Amino acid sequence: MSDIKLFEGNPLANSDLFKSLQGLNDTLGGNSFGTSRRISLRGGKFREMINGEQVKVSKDDSMNIIVIAAAPIARTFYEGTYNPDVVTPPTCWSSDTEKPDADVPEDTRQANRCGDCPQNIQGSGQGNSRACRFSQRLAVVAEGQMDKVYQLQIAATSIFGEAKGNQMPMQGYARFLKANNTPVIAVITQMKFDEDADVPKLYFSPVRPLDENELNKAVELMQHEDTLKAIEHKVFQTDKVALPEPVEEKVTSIKAKPKAEKVEVVEEVPEPEKKATKGAKAAQDVDDEVDLAKLVSNWDD
Repeated sequence: MSDIKLFEGNPLANSDLFKSLQGLNDTLGGNSFGTSRRISLRGGKFREMINGEQVKVSKDDSMNIIVIAAAPIARTFYEGTYNPDVVTPPTCWSSDTEKPDADVPEDTRQANRCGDCPQNIQGSGQGNSRACRFSQRLAVVAEGQMDKVYQLQIAATSIFGEAKGNQMPMQGYARFLKANNTPVIAVITQMKFDEDADVPKLYFSPVRPLDENELNKAVELMQHEDTLKAIEHKVFQTDKVALPEPVEEKVTSIKAKPKAEKVEVVEEVPEPEKKATKGAKAAQDVDDEVDLAKLVSNWDD
């Protein structure tokens, strides 16, 4: 190195301009900011995944989060017999549940429209289920840890269905909050596993409103690179996670298929009447008056 004091005394060295241009140095220097953080639900446990590696497993059956953003509900179809030791991409997929994505190969595309697809017919999967399954990706942060954005992918059983007491699937939970003039991003949400389900299934319920500092930080995170990355629709990712021996599923669950993300085997439910509202859209109501403290205090436990 010819002169390590090249910029000593240079007023530009600490300028916003120089700081904004450091990204190229990081790329050339091999310092990647492409860290991928996910919360996996495999085996009915909350598993923290970093770049596909399991780094932590929660012993609790519930977890408090803030939902920062959400992708539209998507569809995924896997052909063949599920093998947990072999990770393969899906056969066909749709990020809008209306038609296969443009990058689905022609030779694996099941139909031109999801509504006409033979994999969308009840009975095409195991039992009376559909072989093509719904899922939704959320960008979330854990309560008290707003410096880390995680991707959380939830299956159809965690999106649609009936409430169980004060616990609701995500679609019902979002509608409940909207009816009470409360943006989902403005509350601490508890997600909890359904103990009676044979596959990982979550229920959601409100815990408390965010304080002003938390809410400001949550809104800032809506357009953060990690948030946008978390809800981006990708169809292939490998998880390296040690799991207990698989258990036999009941006939009500769908036919097992190879899974790209190896997150969970899900049970299909009837076609929803309409798509779930994006979590990010809820932030448009942040300026509305929120009386969540009263809402939660009146909640029946």
